[in-house]
Amino acid sequence: MAISRTALLDEIRTALARAPVTVLTGPRQAGKTTLARALLSEASPGYFDLEDPVSLARLEEPKTALEPLRELIVIDEVQRRPDLFPVLRVLADRPGSPARFLILASASGELLRQSAETLAGRMERIEIGGFTLSELGASAADTLWRRGAFPRAYLAGRERDSMAWRKQFIQTLLERDLPQWGVRVPAVALLRFWTMLAHYHGQLWNAAEPARSLGVSPSTTRRYLDLLTDALVLRQLQPWHSNLGKRQVKSPKIYVRDSGLLHQLLGLDSEKALLSHPKLGASWEGFVIEQVLAVEPHDEAWFWATHQGAEIDLLLRRGDRLFGVEVKRADAPRMTQSIRIAIDDLGLEQVAVVYPGAKRYPLSDSVEAVPLSALATPGSLFGGQDTAP
Repeated sequence: MAISRTALLDEIRTALARAPVTVLTGPRQAGKTTLARALLSEASPGYFDLEDPVSLARLEEPKTALEPLRELIVIDEVQRRPDLFPVLRVLADRPGSPARFLILASASGELLRQSAETLAGRMERIEIGGFTLSELGASAADTLWRRGAFPRAYLAGRERDSMAWRKQFIQTLLERDLPQWGVRVPAVALLRFWTMLAHYHGQLWNAAEPARSLGVSPSTTRRYLDLLTDALVLRQLQPWHSNLGKRQVKSPKIYVRDSGLLHQLLGLDSEKALLSHPKLGASWEGFVIEQVLAVEPHDEAWFWATHQGAEIDLLLRRGDRLFGVEVKRADAPRMTQSIRIAIDDLGLEQVAVVYPGAKRYPLSDSVEAVPLSALATPGSLFGGQDTAP
């Protein structure tokens, strides 16, 4: 079953037309290679897969190998050869820019920082996850939430096959990929930590309790947290701060980015197990947040909360405007005092309350209950208003 990812391909083509280097990032197995192969055949002399010994041998002398090539050049799994970035800078600066480079990376934070520094002013970065509702259609929502967005997990013929793939993904990331990227942390320790984080999904980060449970220092758990964040399987949603006369939450919220991996880590092997689990609401919240971030245009994203109890699950900045998103797994969400406070304190232009129902209806002049199905149409969350950055 082939899933069209036309919007992503168009975004990549636009970036390639604007900048000599486009960096396509996303977790392992999210579909980066499939997208690249739709733009350039793997048999092309301009295609390099750095997990292929032949490609590695061809790039033994990178400038000699790349300089004669024209048009599109793809370098997959570039995190295996970070020494290529200075060479790419030299080639990108050639008069007339005879080539365009599409660089695929599965991680890591340090790698991306290095690329940003080396290729400053020469690159665009596009981050992808797995499938979205806009690619699959609104009818796929329950399966997408339950199995997660990784193509092979979502498309598996049976539920048990999806679970087996997710289990293997977790093992491969911890036992093979992270060590290849230079991580020197035992896989068993990171698995225990990641499993523990699944139970904190949707909550504020506090290093002390996981540190006590694992018998390590808070700084060590902070390092573990950053490792999984850099691998693009964990999201640290940062808090928004404003100059208010209120005590505002300053710790990030922690989310396992893919709902299918979350359910695997929690040991949820069926829809029944998911629907009866205490993390049901948090799982659905994280799923909706990832879908919103994937399809709604924004410059930056945060959450907001005060110690007095007011909060907004997601804040999106577009230019100089702020929009709010609340996630409610309820049949008929209503206006709340928390939303009123957020609108007044933050000057929110509009708030969308995303829920699993079918009807879109107003809760106030600037607040609307919006079905999850609306996310199947990118840019429609806020009622079709002019919300371009």
